[in-house]
Amino acid sequence: MEPKLKEKSWDVKKELELLEIWAKEGVNGKGNYGEKIIVIDTPPPYMSGRPHIGQFATYAQMDMIARFHRMRGYFVVFPWYADRNGLPVEVEVEKRLGKRMQDIPRADFLKLCREQLDEYEREWVKVLRRWGISAEYIPNGTDSVEYRTMTQSTFIEMWNKGLIYETERPTIWCPRCGTALAEPEVEYREEDTHLNYIKFKVKETGEDLIIATTRPELLAATVAVAYNPSDDRYVRLKGMHAVVPLFNQEVPIIPHQSVKVEFGTGVEMISTFGDTRDLAIVNELRLPTRIVVTQDGKLKGTGRYDGLSIREARERIIKDLETAGLLVKREPLKHTVPVCWRCKTPIEIIVTREYFVKQLEFKGELLKVIDEMTFIPPEYKRTLIDWVNSLEFDWPISRRRYYGTEIPIWYCVDSNGNAKPILPNPGKYYRPWADEPPEEVKEKCRDGKLIGDDRILDTWFDSSISWMYASGYTRDKSLFKVAHPNKIIRPQGYEIIRSWLYYSVLRSLLLFGKPPFKYVRINGMGLDEKGEAMHKSKGNVIDSLAPAEKYGADAVRFWAAVAGRLGYDYRYSEHIVKTGRDFVTKLWNIARFISQFPEVNDNYELTLLDKLILNELNRVTRIYINGLSNLDTYEPATVVYEFLWHVFADHYIEAVKSRAYNRDGSFTVTEQRGAWFTLHRVLDYSIKMLAPIMPFVADAIWRGIHGGSVHRETISDPEPYDEPMGKVLRLFMNVNSAIWGYKNKMRISLAEKLNAVVYAQPDLEPLRKELEAMHKVSFSFTKPPPEAVSIGEGVYILMVKNQAST
Repeated sequence: MEPKLKEKSWDVKKELELLEIWAKEGVNGKGNYGEKIIVIDTPPPYMSGRPHIGQFATYAQMDMIARFHRMRGYFVVFPWYADRNGLPVEVEVEKRLGKRMQDIPRADFLKLCREQLDEYEREWVKVLRRWGISAEYIPNGTDSVEYRTMTQSTFIEMWNKGLIYETERPTIWCPRCGTALAEPEVEYREEDTHLNYIKFKVKETGEDLIIATTRPELLAATVAVAYNPSDDRYVRLKGMHAVVPLFNQEVPIIPHQSVKVEFGTGVEMISTFGDTRDLAIVNELRLPTRIVVTQDGKLKGTGRYDGLSIREARERIIKDLETAGLLVKREPLKHTVPVCWRCKTPIEIIVTREYFVKQLEFKGELLKVIDEMTFIPPEYKRTLIDWVNSLEFDWPISRRRYYGTEIPIWYCVDSNGNAKPILPNPGKYYRPWADEPPEEVKEKCRDGKLIGDDRILDTWFDSSISWMYASGYTRDKSLFKVAHPNKIIRPQGYEIIRSWLYYSVLRSLLLFGKPPFKYVRINGMGLDEKGEAMHKSKGNVIDSLAPAEKYGADAVRFWAAVAGRLGYDYRYSEHIVKTGRDFVTKLWNIARFISQFPEVNDNYELTLLDKLILNELNRVTRIYINGLSNLDTYEPATVVYEFLWHVFADHYIEAVKSRAYNRDGSFTVTEQRGAWFTLHRVLDYSIKMLAPIMPFVADAIWRGIHGGSVHRETISDPEPYDEPMGKVLRLFMNVNSAIWGYKNKMRISLAEKLNAVVYAQPDLEPLRKELEAMHKVSFSFTKPPPEAVSIGEGVYILMVKNQAST
């Protein structure tokens, strides 16, 4: 019999052929529109060079979920586009040019950013296609007119609802990027510094008061000195004043519970604004403000230190303190420094005028909305709740950068210089820094001069409504109405729970009064083989394209599926990629073997062995469907791999070969046809289960045997699983393993006949014929005699001298 699969082995080049076929066929279509619908709110990645393999593993998992649901009859919306806003590309272009964006005409800078993004996006799309990811690619992403129009329209709507306001207040600030930051945009890194013990003077007593600080450059901004009210050393100083060294301002000495008794000397200086804790104390106690840091990170209002950078001022002040005998000692210290998420510059807190979104007054409602969402894994729900409870400020959304969605506001400036903000009608994309104001804006400013705002919105203000974009808000309102929120899935990493996830929940609450989506799927981070995060600076970035070209996309997708359990970090493993490649080869060999036998649907008789493997297929299918329905790839991929290789191939196929060929006529024709039916039934269902995970080899096998694409097939529900039959299968496999192990130990070929009797459990007696044909040994299902030797759990062997005597 000739196999339908002609090629003797799998060739990775076949994947490239299938990519061309899929492009022509549109095999990755969405199926039929209806109530069975899911929308995948695909994370739009920042474009910053060729993606590493950890990033693409998560997109491969999303693709598996999308493909699976298509084969379950769902209408699947699975867009893929880039996040082309914000600091990343600006910083990259600035580094490349050796200039800050303010030194370049805005239009020219935007053009350079766009060209850089186009280059990066081409690389991403190339990998996207090579990995067989079936998402709908949408060019230009968040900087398309369509997306920016949506962003500005939601800004206008929230403004009209009174949810956005402008005010001057202390703001987290990046001196390098020259813009305000929101709380989630602050990262923390450990740095080596010094704890400086400095002499203050108690005004009323004249005694020295030693205070330890890592930021002597903020002495001029000191507005109070604080101790813990439980610290008996300093209670007597309550109500007195301290004189700040070098700058001589008198500040109150106050008790405050936030002061750590064990840190330094137990007394701390409170500055405006050293950190968010200082800011909180200043606000709580209504202390005066002393602003000594400018927007570009230099000192002002400090006399001889004006114009120095933070680091320069620190060194100069330390030296002056030492000269004046005011520096007691310096101790090396490792401490955590808040830095800008993009350029890693230490942040400052300065007073600026910004636009803010109200969030603090909605904490209670946010917690109710979060409770309506399903988190997978569930423990990450707590992370989001804790973040909401920790919020201390409203969300600053205005940024003094260029590349992003513009704030859609013009200011009507009257003859006295008073500026009144005027917003246009929603539904168009506006560039107030460059465009003529629309008529409705001019109508509201007949007696003044119109000036457009030149700031942009926080990048999270854009990406926090990705779920609206994905579910058709700008393209198909009927789709959005059906999908939002219960049919939308948000897959994302745990590292952006505080930002992307939180802001999405906030925006949906403020715009619609309900959650943005029903399901939140949280994945870990992709690490290198040593378990370290991949960074260009470390030189440990693993390219996402090379392994796919070397081992095949199916192999790397297999690694992506089984690399780690959902919610945990996962390491790249070339060993697992090679296992994936070997699995592809094994799968092809299994399918090629089966393809030589006819497909039958009648006149067949199933033996117990056939029923056992079909029953096991039902168990595996149930685990597989439950896993992917719950957005997991690890368990489904693992259970199908173990079943196909270590149950179906190793045990069933080895046992059924003699019946499938039936060369000696020892089986009836109907029993032989039962073997053919079972082989094809298990293969077909297994190929369908593997199609979302390893789409190339699955499709090639299906086309070779059946014609057409497996991706248009349906994964149906399994029959009920029978546990007693499962026990018999395990007994059968245990006997096989025992005999193979015995033959290997005795250095006997597995195909060699044994002059022996194998004693096995009575439950296996109906399988005598196939067991004896498989192992070429006699079987007995009675109690073994005392002289029989145990070769496995419940399996004994008795060698005999005369074969006839058996």
